[in-house]
Amino acid sequence: MKAAVFREYSQDPLKVVKIEDIDTPKIKPNEVMIKVEAAAYNYNDLWAIWGDPVKTPLPHISGSDVAGTVVEAGEEVTKLKVGDRVVSHSNMSCRVCDMCTSGREYDCNERLIWGFQTGPLWGGFCQNTHLPEVNVAKIPDSVSYEQAAAVSMVGMTAWHMLVGRAKIKPGQTVLVMGGTSGVGMVGIQIAKLYGCDVIATAGNKEKMNKCAELGADHVVNHREPDWYKKVREVTKKQGVDVVFEHIGKSTFPQEVGLLKMGGTLVATGATTGYDSTIDLRYLFFKGTNLLGSTQGTKAELEQVIHWTAKGKIKPLISTVLPFSDMAKGHTMMANAEQIGKIVTTPQEL
Repeated sequence: MKAAVFREYSQDPLKVVKIEDIDTPKIKPNEVMIKVEAAAYNYNDLWAIWGDPVKTPLPHISGSDVAGTVVEAGEEVTKLKVGDRVVSHSNMSCRVCDMCTSGREYDCNERLIWGFQTGPLWGGFCQNTHLPEVNVAKIPDSVSYEQAAAVSMVGMTAWHMLVGRAKIKPGQTVLVMGGTSGVGMVGIQIAKLYGCDVIATAGNKEKMNKCAELGADHVVNHREPDWYKKVREVTKKQGVDVVFEHIGKSTFPQEVGLLKMGGTLVATGATTGYDSTIDLRYLFFKGTNLLGSTQGTKAELEQVIHWTAKGKIKPLISTVLPFSDMAKGHTMMANAEQIGKIVTTPQEL
């Protein structure tokens, strides 16, 4: 089968990511084989290629979000069958520790992100891949393979941030940073689904317009030095109930300052850097809640797929690349050229 493989780390994906012929994997008794129809890009694909901040196994196949058809099922598989349309749940945990058995599989000490930390040669950017049954969810016919791949990890992550961790409520004001990023685009829609007022941020006019199309009530440009003052103006100096954060160092201190008394900042990732600062007075005087969030549960993924099927969550796909040109997508993502998700189609060569 064909797979996108890199055998060394590099800052330039085009130099190292090559389409190769490799053996089709053999499944374990608890696994299914998936014919991959669509696979979406994530920023962790770049981290894998760079070898920073985590040294991924080499040789490596990236790709944590795939959708396709079950073509083989192991003898211990009970809920899936050949022909089922499915999407990957990339949070791989032990399933037996206290965290897992209490519904916190995302906090498992043995947790791995499939397609990022797994391998060698075990990820989604290939024509056939394999996953344990517990890491696969069914998708209805009304959700396309491209939509399922594009929304799976970012949708699950955003749902867990807002519903699982921040526990948003109707009528709250939610500030979604980076509204046209993968998680941001779903974050806007989830907050609107829950009846919240949404202020989104974006880095240019085109992206700001897209945030409005996704349902944001107000949009500001977070690249402007006084962006946080504009957010405060929108809220009539009241601040926001929840900040949906993933940008990191460049905006974090201002985000904390925008929270109401008892407000909540929920964070996943930090694309502009990790070593931020915080004015501790905001923490204790205002009773601020600072929450970390990573990935989510399979049940949360299934909620996202449900609402996607209902048309309440609409994945924003910027580009669908043929597999022969897929390394281009890594460069596009690194340069933030796209609005929405990039998807590749491994069966198209």
